[in-house]
Amino acid sequence: MTEPGIGMGLRGRSGILTLVDACLKETPAAERPLTMLLGPPGSGASEAHSALMEHFGPEYPFAFVNFGGSQSLLPRYALGLLARQLERKLPRYGRSRFPLLSLGLLASDQELRMRSLTEGRRAVQRQLDEFQQDNEARHGDYLAAFFEVGMGAVGMPEGASTAALALFQDALRRGRRSMPGLFRGRTGSRLTTGAHWYGAHPMTRSGDPMEALVELNLWRHEGDENAQERLDLVLFSAFLEDLRRNTARNFMPRSYLLLLDNSHTEYGRRFLDLLVRARHDETVVAGHASDPLTVVASSNRWLPRWGPATGDSWPWQLRGPDRASLTDWNTHRPTRDSEDTWWYPLRLRDLNLDEVRIRIELQLGGHGDLAPLTRLTPFVHRLTGGLPRAVHQVLETLRQSGPPPDSGPRQDRWLRALPDRPLSIGEHTATLADTALGHLLRDFDETGRAALAECAAARDFSVGTRLLSPGDALFGEVRSRWLLSGPAAVVPVLHPWLRRLLLWRLARRPDAWDTAHELLAEHYRDEGRPVQEMYHELALGRTDAVTAHLTRRFTTVPALQWIAEFHAVTAAPNRLPADGGPLELLAGLGPRTTGRAGGRVMDVEAVIHTLVTTRWVWSDPLADPAMRLNDMIADGFTQLSQLRRNDIVALFNEAERHRHWRDPQTAGGEG
Repeated sequence: MTEPGIGMGLRGRSGILTLVDACLKETPAAERPLTMLLGPPGSGASEAHSALMEHFGPEYPFAFVNFGGSQSLLPRYALGLLARQLERKLPRYGRSRFPLLSLGLLASDQELRMRSLTEGRRAVQRQLDEFQQDNEARHGDYLAAFFEVGMGAVGMPEGASTAALALFQDALRRGRRSMPGLFRGRTGSRLTTGAHWYGAHPMTRSGDPMEALVELNLWRHEGDENAQERLDLVLFSAFLEDLRRNTARNFMPRSYLLLLDNSHTEYGRRFLDLLVRARHDETVVAGHASDPLTVVASSNRWLPRWGPATGDSWPWQLRGPDRASLTDWNTHRPTRDSEDTWWYPLRLRDLNLDEVRIRIELQLGGHGDLAPLTRLTPFVHRLTGGLPRAVHQVLETLRQSGPPPDSGPRQDRWLRALPDRPLSIGEHTATLADTALGHLLRDFDETGRAALAECAAARDFSVGTRLLSPGDALFGEVRSRWLLSGPAAVVPVLHPWLRRLLLWRLARRPDAWDTAHELLAEHYRDEGRPVQEMYHELALGRTDAVTAHLTRRFTTVPALQWIAEFHAVTAAPNRLPADGGPLELLAGLGPRTTGRAGGRVMDVEAVIHTLVTTRWVWSDPLADPAMRLNDMIADGFTQLSQLRRNDIVALFNEAERHRHWRDPQTAGGEG
């Protein structure tokens, strides 16, 4: 279901726009990449399709297919659907035609009523002409029939803007119009020309044109799986040849834009496999000129043909979208001997703070009563990690539910329970957490989501799945869905938005929460990793034990190291009450209950205890949305700098950092 208002163009992905522009302006025979937009659900791939459609659609022929719908879309139907969209007449160019593809589709469409070639070539032509006339009587022309078959796959990308929607509807309206038939003009001339091409194709056994057409028909209606695949490859080859012939005519475009959404599905993967194989066979094996297709596809999964999801067996390293270009592709592409040379994998990144701020201003700034909420940009960024759909869902929840507009305790308390606030999309209403998890974990049942929530207790997701989930299937499945943090992460961590939602769910099951963190604390204790052990001890609410550990470390390690360990420990998740602001939550934790005798030691331990509880609450954006505890943390580090005899500059700097807090551009650095 389309969520209106999500479309904010290619902000933060401008390199994709530059890349596509360069590809469309290349000469028709130039080699172009098959660009893959990779990332978890909600990472902005569908938005990118919409923005590309809006930007280039008025000037270039384009076609869009969504392989993620409920409708199964066989490759032949996808080709017919795409070709029919590309036939749209544009003011600057002549109309594109697809006679070879149309003939191949028609020849293999309905079973020919003949069993031997002795029945004559005229019978073949007559039956094909009858098939076409029947389709034209029902649909207007042959390729228009594919709109009836595949209409469910041409819906707009999620988050499409009003301009893109109008453009696409115009393209579909023009695509449904009747066009001249395949065999109009001199009788049989187009059939004969197309049939000769099929007769000369290396994958057909007979050089005779009519026998080649019959062979296509037999492959589909009587052939095995290999024969079906040969037919698909020949049809893709015809599609690419039609494109080459179109660009060879006067007043024709230099390139065509194909937008393929949700290509990780079964039929999407099959389409990409056939397209890459056909392009490689035509260009590298047969030595023909390259086709003029500019292809941008999206995938929420690692594709099986690339090998294991570790990426170790694939020659490509994922590239970022910001600097995507033809030069970058040509520099890093594998040799032309391999089909992998055509891919260009771009890992979509999360939005940075400034990009989130612009989105909030665009989405909320136009509403006078909501304008004060634009000050929540740092909170939204910390909460969502910058995942585009998550940002939109949070903003929609704020817009629909109307929190107190002024910053203060009432707003803090309202935001504390934000995941449980209702979010309506169309006629469907659910909590923000349920809506977001339903999209991110679309194919997980409730049992799988519960298991994933328990594994989310571990910051290192690989440790969580090893201890709390049988086998390694869950880890592999999550990694293949791009649900872990970006490729630069040393430790495999769930995306911060997904992990926060799962932990919110886990907090509703206190026994499961305690069991998971107890097992993880014990594991790290046995491994001799006290920082990770204290992380889970704090998640269990054992502030005294954590304070005692950090107090011992305070006088035995350099201040900079102690600060790093303190940050790692106090980033622990919590299941504090969901109905209080930061000061109320902090007051509920209370002072330490034990302490050692001795004035100086006692003072250090008291300061560290206050720092632990304060920063623990501060680290959770739902607990301290406005980061009101910054001054208390700064005061704590100032006191520690006064209690330490040497090596105090790092403590003083940390106090200054919190006192003059500047929100980081990228999420994940704090808490």
